[in-house]
Amino acid sequence: MRLRLLERVMQQPENKLVTPASMAVDAILVIAFFLFMYRVVASHVPSKDHRMLLVWGAACSACLTTLFWLALQMFRVVLKAQRQAQKE
Repeated sequence: MRLRLLERVMQQPENKLVTPASMAVDAILVIAFFLFMYRVVASHVPSKDHRMLLVWGAACSACLTTLFWLALQMFRVVLKAQRQAQKE
């Protein structure tokens, strides 16, 4: 009984969640978001030193961009699951 259950799971067709086109779109969105957040955050760094503006602006933007990337991936998975549920 258990072996049959495993066979059914193993026989399901594998859907590709990541394609080269989706990776390119993600890369463009993430880079654009990083640049946008850097412009917003760098103006809030309490320093006049250009080097400190770069360091802290980039550090904060990197954290926010990572969260944006994670949210983008979660959105993609939920959207794909909803589309597959509608087909069935």
